[in-house]
Amino acid sequence: MLTNRSAPPATVTPVLIYPDVRAAVAWIESAFGFEERVRIGDAHRAQLRIGSDGALVVADILAPSGGVVTHLVKVRVPDVDAAFARARDFGARALEEPKTHEYGERSCVFEDLAGHRWELTETVRDVEPEEWGGVTVAPW
Repeated sequence: MLTNRSAPPATVTPVLIYPDVRAAVAWIESAFGFEERVRIGDAHRAQLRIGSDGALVVADILAPSGGVVTHLVKVRVPDVDAAFARARDFGARALEEPKTHEYGERSCVFEDLAGHRWELTETVRDVEPEEWGGVTVAPW
């Protein structure tokens, strides 16, 4: 597979739309710990990274409105409780407090300054999908 230094290397890269790209980048960096990797134009688009394989693109088209949820971005973190406190401290609106689920993840859900939804998740134990009603189709 070819690599391109101009594109995020992640298999899945969410693109989130914000009315003010620079403000969104600053907020996402502060609230969730992302780092800007590539900036495209003064306020057109930005690529951000988190960890060794996380990627996100922020773009400048109209943000979601009317209460319609168009997506949820899942971000793996080392400590969901600390990440929850940090995001809340930076103004993210908690929709679901941190909770440990039967499938081995502890997670919470937020809405950000433009109405985008974020799930922060931490693995707390290794669980076979069959233990909670899932089906293993192929191994990771």
